[in-house]
Amino acid sequence: MTDTPDTTPATPEQAPEAPEAAEVPESATSDTAAVADAADPATTSREALARVRAEVAKAVVGQDQVVTGLVIALLCRGHVLLEGVPGVAKTLLVRTLSATIGLDHKRVQFTPDLMPGDVTGSLVYDARTGAFSFREGPVFTNLLLADEINRTPPKTQSSLLEAMEERQVTVDGDPRALPEPFLVIATQNPVEYEGTYPLPEAQVDRFLMKLPVPLPARDAEVDVVLRHAAGFNARDLAAAGVTTVATSADLEAGRSAVAQVEVSPAVAQYIVDLCRATREAPSVALGVSPRGATALLATARAWAWMRGGTFVTPDDVKALAEWTLGHRIQMRAEAELEGVTVAAVLQSVLASVPVPR
Repeated sequence: MTDTPDTTPATPEQAPEAPEAAEVPESATSDTAAVADAADPATTSREALARVRAEVAKAVVGQDQVVTGLVIALLCRGHVLLEGVPGVAKTLLVRTLSATIGLDHKRVQFTPDLMPGDVTGSLVYDARTGAFSFREGPVFTNLLLADEINRTPPKTQSSLLEAMEERQVTVDGDPRALPEPFLVIATQNPVEYEGTYPLPEAQVDRFLMKLPVPLPARDAEVDVVLRHAAGFNARDLAAAGVTTVATSADLEAGRSAVAQVEVSPAVAQYIVDLCRATREAPSVALGVSPRGATALLATARAWAWMRGGTFVTPDDVKALAEWTLGHRIQMRAEAELEGVTVAAVLQSVLASVPVPR
C-alpha cells in the first residue's frame, strides 16, 4: 500500500504544490514476487511504478517530484518540457529513468546548425545496390532527450511536430511509425536566451507538462558531493546499483487502469471552468486551449490512479494544474512589466473558480 501524498487545496496566498511521488510499497521486494504475480495487473503496475522513484534516487538526488511527473507523462503518453539551469542532472535523470523501466533512450544536442534530417533520419544512397535506403534518426527510440531544444532554428524544431502529435515521421512521402512507448523530453535553460529560438505556441501546446527542475536543497546537494567523493560515476548506472524495476507491460497495464478512473460531470465542468477562467484573466494574452483542458483531465486522472484513487477529485486537478497549464498561458507585455507571473494568474484562478462538492 502506498502512502497518499498531501494534495491539500491551495489557498489564495499559495499556489498548489506539485504532487510528491508515492512511497515505495513494502511488498515491492524480491521476497514477495509470488504475491505480486498473483495480484491484478493494475496493482502490480502501480507498485512497479512506485519503485521507480527509489531506483532513480540511487543516481539522482532530490528530484522526486520531477520523476513523478515523468511517470505521469508516460502513463498519459504525453511529452514533457524540462526547465532548469545547467548542472541539475536533467540528462542523468532521463538516462536513469529509461534504465529503471527498461526503455531505449537517445539524446540529441540541439544546436543552430542541426538539420531536420539529423533528428528524423534521411534517405541514404547505397552505391552497391544503386538504390536509396532509409537511415533512422535518433527520434526512433522510446525516450528522446531533446537537449536545449530552443537553441535550434524553427525549421529543425518543427521536425518534431509530426513525431509528437502523430507518433510517426514522414520521409519522402512514406510515413514510418515510431516505437511504443514514445516520449519527447525536451530541456531548456530558463536564464539564458541569447542565441535561442523560442518555441512556437503550437509546439509548446503539444507538451503535456512543463516540469521545473530546481536546484537541490542543501542536504541533497551535500549528498551529491559525498557520492562523487565516494566514486560515483554518472556514466556507469550499473555501478550505482540502478536496475530495471518496471517494464513496458507495467506501463500498458497502468494506462488501462488509468482509463478506468471515474471522472464525474462536476469535475469535468471544474476543469473546463479553470481553463476558461485563464482566457478571461485581464493579465493574459492567450489562455489555455481545449487541448489544455483535456491534458489536465489526463494528468489528474493518472495522478488519481497513482495515489490509489478510483475517481478524480478537485484536489487531483489542483495538484496538476500548474504543471499542465502553466506553459500554455501567455502574459500580456504590460502585465509582465508589472511583475505579474503565470503562477500568480493560476493561483488567482484556482482561488476564484468554485470547487464542486
